[in-house]
Amino acid sequence: MKYRTLGRTGLRVSEIGFGAWGIGGRTAGTTSYGDTDDRTSLAALGRALDRGIAFFDTSSAYGDGHSEELIGQAFEHRRPSVVIATKAGYDSWDRAPDFSPSAIVASVERSLARLRTDYIDLLQLHNAPIEAVRTGGLREALAGLEAAGKIRAWGFSAKSPAEAIAAVTELDAPVVQANFNMMDVRAVESGLFAAVERRRAGLIGRTPLCFGFLSGTITSDTVFPPGDHRLGWSKAQLANWIEGAAELLAAIGADRGTGGAQSALRFCLAFQAISTVIPGILTPAEADDDAAASDLGPLPERAIEAVLEINRRRQFFVRPTAAT
Repeated sequence: MKYRTLGRTGLRVSEIGFGAWGIGGRTAGTTSYGDTDDRTSLAALGRALDRGIAFFDTSSAYGDGHSEELIGQAFEHRRPSVVIATKAGYDSWDRAPDFSPSAIVASVERSLARLRTDYIDLLQLHNAPIEAVRTGGLREALAGLEAAGKIRAWGFSAKSPAEAIAAVTELDAPVVQANFNMMDVRAVESGLFAAVERRRAGLIGRTPLCFGFLSGTITSDTVFPPGDHRLGWSKAQLANWIEGAAELLAAIGADRGTGGAQSALRFCLAFQAISTVIPGILTPAEADDDAAASDLGPLPERAIEAVLEINRRRQFFVRPTAAT
């Protein structure tokens, strides 16, 4: 496993991280990856750390806090070995977010208890409106949490690369999180990479496997479990991702399955602006496979260019219409 610096925070993170949305289990509506088994999740967390994955990204909303509870249980006695990033603003997907200073401070206290720790390495504002950070005393609240030693750094988990740019340039956020994968290269096209490098900000790459589609193993016959958020996407969008993944993997000579997933991670790691990528990990086998992507190194330049060229000539996001 190779490690990178998370911007100017001073935190050293594994370049492959652990996206912990899935292990939180099923939540209201289609806002999760369905039911999970805690024993398998705990085994995945332990295997990940054993393989060098030392950055764990969660949220108070994942499993309504259950994801944090599992991370706390797994690492209570190994705390110095891990970097834990969580998010505040949403406590549950079926309730409105609250980014008031008092709500963020209260959320941190609840997260600390669930994580069984007295500090959080990185607190991210979860899809917060930029204006909420500019006004209302939120920056002062974050500074107070840092001064009290309850968080080591703060960041901004953005809905889009454009919002991530605004967080870096207008709010001077030391860390941002945004989508980036072989079917979503907006971070390149929008100038986000250039912005974080110019500001020495850390960048966490979210959805590096595009919800599992870039493994190449999801087909039109795949049945998603109840509660899986992918059930909420249109048939046209799912078909586009399935076809797009097949085209991309063929272009870079990657096999479906483990080879495809590892190639997708290696694509992200080819960009130095990326501090870490956080594939969702549900099982020990996935932890093994994802960690091995770091050993293989970034994709070669010709493969990177092939992916970018495909993105220049086709769209991977289907705009919703009445028919879809």
